[in-house]
This record gives sequence, C-alpha cells and structure tokens, in this order.
Amino acid sequence: MTRKVMDTLLEFSLPLIGGVVLAVIWANLDPEGYHHIMDMSLVGNWYPLGESHPISFHWIMNDLFMVLFFGIAAKEITESCLPGGALNPPRKAINPLFGTVGGVAGPVLVYFAYTAWSGSEEIANGWGIPTATDIALAWLVAKMVFGKSHPAVSFLLLLAVADDGIGLGIIAIFYGDPNNPAAPGFLLLVAAGMALAFAMRKKKIQSFWPYLVGPGILSWLGLIMAHLHPALALVFVVPFMPGPPSDDGLFAEDGEGSIEHKHDTLNSFEHYFKLPVDIGLFGFGLANAGVAFSSVGHATWAVFFGLLVGKTIGIFGFSTLGHLLGFSLPKGMDFKGLLLTGLIAGLGLTVALFVAGVAFTEPTIQGAAKMGALLSAGIAPFAIMAGVALRIKKIH
Repeated sequence: MTRKVMDTLLEFSLPLIGGVVLAVIWANLDPEGYHHIMDMSLVGNWYPLGESHPISFHWIMNDLFMVLFFGIAAKEITESCLPGGALNPPRKAINPLFGTVGGVAGPVLVYFAYTAWSGSEEIANGWGIPTATDIALAWLVAKMVFGKSHPAVSFLLLLAVADDGIGLGIIAIFYGDPNNPAAPGFLLLVAAGMALAFAMRKKKIQSFWPYLVGPGILSWLGLIMAHLHPALALVFVVPFMPGPPSDDGLFAEDGEGSIEHKHDTLNSFEHYFKLPVDIGLFGFGLANAGVAFSSVGHATWAVFFGLLVGKTIGIFGFSTLGHLLGFSLPKGMDFKGLLLTGLIAGLGLTVALFVAGVAFTEPTIQGAAKMGALLSAGIAPFAIMAGVALRIKKIH
C-alpha cells in the first residue's frame, strides 16, 4: 500500500468508520457470534486484586489500546498551553472556552431534559456521553465545510481539545467500575507515577519509552486497582514529558515545524504512535460499535439530541455571550460560521462510544446509548449540506 493511499485512508478516518460499519453488520447478522468473539478470553485471564478479568479483544481495545489514544489527546492539550498554542495566551482562548462550557453544559441539559420528559430515569447515568467531540472527525468535516485555513477550523479544534479535556475528567471522576466501589488509596500509585515522571524530566530523560514503561505502568495499575478506568493512565504522565518551546497547532502539516522535524519527547511519542493508533481505531470501532438496530431506545435519543441540539445551541449561545462581554470571535469568523461550528462539534463518535461503554452495564441500555453515538455520525453530511445552504466561503 502506497503512502498516498494510506494517508487518504487516515485523513478520512476510514479505519474507524470501517470498524464501526463491520461491527454493526456483524452484530445484526450474528449477534451471538459477534459478542462471543469480542468477549472471549484470548490468552487466559489476569487477576488484579484477586479478581478474574478475561484478556479479550474488547478488553485489549478499551483498557490497553485506548491508553495510547487518550495519551495522544493529552499531548495535544499539553502543547496547546505552550507559546503559540491555542490556549496561550489565555485571552486568545477565552471565546472558544466560553463555547466549550456551552458545548459541555448544553448536551448535559438536553440529556437530562429528555430523561425527565421520557420518564426514563434508568438512563440518567449516561449524561456524560454527549459531552465530548470526536476531534479527528470534526476536523475532517470542518475542513470540508470551511476549507483548511478558515478561522472556524482552529476555533473548532481548540473547542474540541478543551471539551475532550473536560470529558477525560468526567470519565475519571464519574465513570469508575460500576461493579466495584472506588478504592482511592491505590491512587497513590498514580501519584507515584507522576512523581517519577517529574523526576525523569528533571533528569532530562528524552526517550519516551522510560516514561511509558515506568510512570505509565504505575499509573495504569493504580487506576485499575482503584477501580477507575485505566485508559486514562497516560493522561497523568504525558504532561511531564519534555516538549517543544512552542506549539505549531493541532495536526500540523508535514514540513518545517511539523512533528516530522521535531525530536522532543512529546512529538517523538506522537510520531511513533499516531499511525498505529489511527489504524487501531478499526479495532476499537469493531469492539465497541456492535449494536443491533433493535437497540434503539430512550438512551439513543437522549445521546443523539444531546450531541445535535445541545452542542449546537450550547456552543453558539455561550460563544455569543462571550462576544457580547467583549471577548470577540476570531477575525474572519461570523455568527453563521459559529452556528455551523457548533453543529459540527456534535460529532461525538469515538469518545461517545467509549463513555457509553463505561456509563452502563445493562446491555440493552448500553446498546441504545451506543446507537445514539453512532447516529451522531449522520451530522457530518447534514453539516456539509448546511455549509452549502449558508453559502460558507471556503478559505484554502
């Protein structure tokens, strides 16, 4: 496979989409076979705290692979705080951060409003599912709607990074292992991992491998033994990795200043793992998107309307409020573009699927919530058509 073909596959998130489509088809044609393959033990069990956990494909994707996925997300957030980054200086980020607050509060309010209206109190714990945005998918659609150089694209990326940061906090605090109460004493292992990473940075250790093997494993064990989700292990370690003096922006193109030409620890970590993570999203989609069409229920519509309506109104309303308070929209971005940006931010596929898997243990409700996350992908063609209808001028 040529590099050009591979780049095209990754640019359009085709591995993730392919895994999702295959999982949906498989789960509807042979649901028993699908769940058997995803959940069967591949190489035996392991026993943290004496509890038996099968090492299944689903476990590998959610508890190991997603460690790298969220680690790369943490890298982007860390670099955004550097000079030149989207969160530095803080005043530049104030209006998008207003939008971020709306992009989290709006979906939660819509979710709870639907829960109250439907009387489905059993789905209340899923309020965190529609709070985060799928950064890569939203970036792809935004480029198609606005063009690569439109200020709305940078605005959306900053907003997506910030609300994914909030989403990581929501997962860590509110979505531990529902079958086992939290054991916060084991978080001392996470703290030890952070202290070790800090000491390694002070010692000017440049390779990212010692940070993963030492602090990373300590953090992962601490989270899983505390009955919190271990996928967040590197979120506590990555910010301590030595980074560049400034940030070129999210998804910087190859060329001078891109990660291809940087050799600091943060960018080396991303450069080494980004391709495997992008391809591995096929496996994540396959392991998590296998829901039957009959799974549609109240959780489906609560998640979907939270993403579609809550994100759009929340981001538009709060960013408009920020503008009225004197924190202007980026130069070249108008309220038409802001409304469309809020709509695109409703693409919550990857993170929404992940949170749905940890928010509910009852298979029917979990499947319904995942269906809502899948339906959010339908926002993409709607956003593209809206861009044409609103006569958005593309800037390439």
